[in-house]
Amino acid sequence: MSNQSLVVTSQNVLLPGSDQLQPATITVNIDTGKITDIQTVYAERSPGGEATFIDAGDKFVLPGLVDAHVHLNEPGRTDWEGFWTGTRAAVAGGITTVVDMPLNSIPPTTTLRNLEIKRQTAQGQCWADVGFWGGVIPGNQADLKPLVAAGVKGFKCFLIESGVDEFPSISEHDLHAHMQELQDQSTVLLFHAELESDSCSVQNHEEHDQTAYQTFLSSRPQELEVNAISLITVLQEKYNSLRCHIVHLSASSALPIICAARSRGLNLTVETCFHYLCLSADDIPHGRPEFKCCPPIRSKSNRDALWEALIDGTIDCVVSDHSPCVAELKKFEEGDIMSAWGGINSLGFGLSLLWTEGQKRGISLGQIIRWTSEETAKHAGLSSSKGRLSVGHDGDLVIWDPAAEFKVSKEHFHFKNKFSAYEGMVLNGVVQQTVLRGRVAYDRTQNGFDGLTPIGKLL
Repeated sequence: MSNQSLVVTSQNVLLPGSDQLQPATITVNIDTGKITDIQTVYAERSPGGEATFIDAGDKFVLPGLVDAHVHLNEPGRTDWEGFWTGTRAAVAGGITTVVDMPLNSIPPTTTLRNLEIKRQTAQGQCWADVGFWGGVIPGNQADLKPLVAAGVKGFKCFLIESGVDEFPSISEHDLHAHMQELQDQSTVLLFHAELESDSCSVQNHEEHDQTAYQTFLSSRPQELEVNAISLITVLQEKYNSLRCHIVHLSASSALPIICAARSRGLNLTVETCFHYLCLSADDIPHGRPEFKCCPPIRSKSNRDALWEALIDGTIDCVVSDHSPCVAELKKFEEGDIMSAWGGINSLGFGLSLLWTEGQKRGISLGQIIRWTSEETAKHAGLSSSKGRLSVGHDGDLVIWDPAAEFKVSKEHFHFKNKFSAYEGMVLNGVVQQTVLRGRVAYDRTQNGFDGLTPIGKLL
């Protein structure tokens, strides 16, 4: 083993325990990929020896982001996305770790064999480190403990139809067997939290304009999320050792239920998404299916309430829920929002999105990194190695220009299908370089990936 190191220095480094940027010099052992030293000074010249030296000047040095909600869709739906394209999009946006959802790949990650198929497919394709969520579906409770032992970070289930036949939703009755199986394990159960009831169900609204966003919005009311989260908290009373997690919260009316559950000591965590914080139903034009996702983007007042909940800690973290598909399924020609696939293409834009919107709200960069790196790493069980610039942690870092401005266009899309709800938006903050375990994984000055090879690991 050599002692080759990477040394990165900057006037503006975000270190743990502070929202303030400060001068620092970070040393990473390239063989182990671990940070070995941090000095809180700016080094104006290379230490020499075998070290590779990066002087970031006044550019910001941040921990690599951890996106804990990504659909990479491989194998099976590789025309939608794949490990190669999805992880390239990630590192181009400063994301050094993604955690792949158990759907919409075929097969889904619901058995040990299916996990192995997915891992074999991913080998040699990953530009970022990749972890895996398992799936909970009716009848697979015997598969859960072997998946935990094999390293899945937790399990996702749907309380409403998922949109793909191979990943059916699960009933309250069936959930008992799965939660019983998981409650003594070091894991977490993630819920797509929409639930139909006698008084509230998804409406087709066939008599209304199928191209109007308001038609779609009214078809999936906040009550669906309230119903689901109410059920989850009831289940948690019985299986209180199992952490439960709400994915992509969109309904601000569910926040009081979450607060009440936590006040009773329930181990409940919550994420929201960039699109719920940065977009508003009030601004979505007719006939634009790229804005469709489930649950829906809601009103400005709802968005403000989500921001408040994020700031006060009711919502723990922010993820992309990058959920792509092929253009045909988005029904662009018809503008038919109601029959289009639901999902926002966004992988790699989160840091710029939150920085741009957050500046209007007095949000610090430290808060943003806490929500998108430290808390997401903790959620995925990766906080011993990811999510902060600390000695002993992986040398995952981002060199970032906070002042650079760009207009989102197709040339910025490294994911497979080149459309997004964010196209045309002007954003602040551009990734200059992304470093994964001490090695450069993306370099904007070298056309992004020239001369580089994928070095991501499967976690």
